[in-house]
Parts: sequence; C-alpha cells; structure tokens
Amino acid sequence: SLGMALDESTPNDEVFEDQGVTYLIEKGLFEKVKPIAVEFITTPRGGGFKLTSGLTQEGACGSCSSC
Repeated sequence: SLGMALDESTPNDEVFEDQGVTYLIEKGLFEKVKPIAVEFITTPRGGGFKLTSGLTQEGACGSCSSC
C-alpha cells in the first residue's frame, strides 16, 4: 500500500507540483505505481488524503466482483 510523509527530495526522486503543493516519489517506485493520483476527500468520519495508483497488490481483490 502507499502512504504519504513529509520528506526532503533526493536525486533519486521524481518531483511534481500541483496547485502549489510539491510531491515527490522515488523514481523506481513511480515506474511501478504510475499513474498516481492524490485527492483530498471529506467523509462523515472526517477528511483526509486518498491515494490511487496503478500499483497491484498480490492477493488483493480486483474488480471481478467475485469477493
């Protein structure tokens, strides 16, 4: 799974800026997860960031509706 943290960029990072926010991700990981999207969502339980990506998880349920 993916997560977010505060960090300084290194030469091994891809760096992106969107709406005044700078994001960075390790280049090797970026190749595995792209495309990646970061959204801020609000639910009845509160607000937070939602990460979606092309990363596949072994043993995870897909969209086959057989779970």
